[in-house]
Amino acid sequence: MDYSKNYKEVNELKTKIEELNSSLVQYKTIESTLQNTLLMAQTTAEEVKNVAKQKADQIIDEAKVNAQKKVDELNNEILMKQKELDDVKKQFDIYKAKMESLLISQLELLKDINKED
Repeated sequence: MDYSKNYKEVNELKTKIEELNSSLVQYKTIESTLQNTLLMAQTTAEEVKNVAKQKADQIIDEAKVNAQKKVDELNNEILMKQKELDDVKKQFDIYKAKMESLLISQLELLKDINKED
């Protein structure tokens, strides 16, 4: 009877071992899947980070180019206004010289008239 009982116990234990082995295989498969998923998530996160950095760098570069363009435009506008101011000053100097000449000639005319009297 002991043999029969032992045989039954051995069979039950074998069945239990097979179940545990089956569960172990399942858990190893789940672990492998989780590791692969984690690796994919890390890779995806790294790719997203790199793409975001590239976009940020591109935005910064575009902003720098636009800022430089605006600076260049303003510098050109300043130069044009400076030239306009210089032109106005020259015109004023010419006008001043003409007026001075006219006044001198008028003064000479008055002196001549006074001499005649």
